[in-house]
Amino acid sequence: MSTSNTEAIEFDPSVVGNLPKDDDAESSSLHDSATSIAASIYEYRTIHGRSYQSSKTTEYWAPTDAKQIQGHDLIHQIMLMLMDNKLFCSPAENLKNILDVGTGTGIWAIDMADEFPSATVIGTDISPIQPTWVPPNCSFQIDDAQLDWTFDKDAFDLVHVRHLYGGIDSWPRLYAQAFAHVRPGGWFENSEIDLETRSENPAVANDADHVFKTWCRLFWDAGDRVGKTFKIARDRAMERYMAEAGFVDIQHLSWKLPIGSWPRDPLLKRVGQLNGLFIDQSLDGFALFPLGQIMGWSMDEVNALVDKMRVTLADPKSMAYYVVHTVYGRKPL
Repeated sequence: MSTSNTEAIEFDPSVVGNLPKDDDAESSSLHDSATSIAASIYEYRTIHGRSYQSSKTTEYWAPTDAKQIQGHDLIHQIMLMLMDNKLFCSPAENLKNILDVGTGTGIWAIDMADEFPSATVIGTDISPIQPTWVPPNCSFQIDDAQLDWTFDKDAFDLVHVRHLYGGIDSWPRLYAQAFAHVRPGGWFENSEIDLETRSENPAVANDADHVFKTWCRLFWDAGDRVGKTFKIARDRAMERYMAEAGFVDIQHLSWKLPIGSWPRDPLLKRVGQLNGLFIDQSLDGFALFPLGQIMGWSMDEVNALVDKMRVTLADPKSMAYYVVHTVYGRKPL
């Protein structure tokens, strides 16, 4: 199993607010303490040259460096294209308070703040990778969604969760917290990707030993080992957990998400081109932690599988795609 070391990125003391001046030893000590606490938020682990957020409450499997951040914004654009340029699917109306859980780069929250300037939009994440310049009605908080949420109950008109597969210990608990904090009549929406790489080519789809099958099974096994499933978008789990939490009027939508420009449909071809770019630049980051740190693979083994997956995905005959699922439900009045 690979080892990791810790490094800290440059810290801006302004993030801790208005600290006392260093007029005496006491104020100096307080300043140092506050700076240390805030700086600790920005501590990252480096694994084989990739940066990972070092949270004291949650260990997340994907990198948080610039290369991976670009991928976050690409998949946001892809989702907009699939969803007819809509930021959410639920029939939520009169939005005043919106919560984006696991906001990542914050791009969804920023777009929502722009589209609904009279609403207050809050994004939470364990990693401070969001931009500084945001709309005045948008803010970000460093928070772990797996801990008790500190917001008021019945506070939000819309709670939004996207692409947290492999990062949650208890999905029923997450859904229950969303239910508690959305207002009666408000909506909860969750979008997740099924990591099984599928194919329109029967020769690939029916090959039980194909690299596509190997890839998803390894991620499923890694998630099972640490109790953070990568299978949340399978077997109607999202709908089941939403119903168990108490939501009603539950709706399930799904889209094929092609990888590469093989589709004939012009929109899907463009989606596939962008998704192919996203996958190509993200594959090594996706594999490094689950396979290297959890499954105990050597770096050579990880690289060999990533290279095989990358070459196979680039082959137009593979006709590869994922399925992305969105489920939303309403809290009863």
